[in-house]
Amino acid sequence: MKAAYTKPFLTAAFIVLLDQIIKIWVRQHMLPGDVIHFMGNRGMLRYIENNGMAFGMELGGELGKLTLTLFRIVAVGGIGYGLVHLIKHKYHRGLIMMVALILAGALGNIIDSVFYGVIYGYAPLFHGKVVDMFYFPLVSGNFPMWFPIWKGEEFVFFRPIFNLADSAISIGVIMILLNQKRYFKHEEPEVSSPNSEMVED
Repeated sequence: MKAAYTKPFLTAAFIVLLDQIIKIWVRQHMLPGDVIHFMGNRGMLRYIENNGMAFGMELGGELGKLTLTLFRIVAVGGIGYGLVHLIKHKYHRGLIMMVALILAGALGNIIDSVFYGVIYGYAPLFHGKVVDMFYFPLVSGNFPMWFPIWKGEEFVFFRPIFNLADSAISIGVIMILLNQKRYFKHEEPEVSSPNSEMVED
């Protein structure tokens, strides 16, 4: 493999490996619903499993679960192909690394969806659940009574429980959106004006 391919794919492989190590540790040392605090009440491990997308979002039913898993597999193939294309055509290194993060995150959750049900004996192939554990309820309280729709209701920020793979996807997408002008910058060819041609003559 050429040197240009090594760093992004090694980065993706490292993230996938670390993501799986964390998930396996959580499964072996915690029960669903268990909580381990490491930042008081503002940061903790909370072991949950879900059928769906990043941050616990789901598509309903067994068909929805299978559809999501198959979509993930196709998406990972597309992202991998896109990453090779970016490297081959020497796109911005920052863009290449962010796409590598997205690839790693998608692949990390695919492993859960495809294999965990079979490995841990609770579901057939492609019907495994994704393991989530990071929970950071940094701010909590109640909406004021004058607030529309949710007046008086409890709110928590940040409510979703996620894993390292989710984080990799989110960081990759956000950084691409924030740096798209730099990542997709291209030089415009110079166009000579009639005046410049007259000066040359």
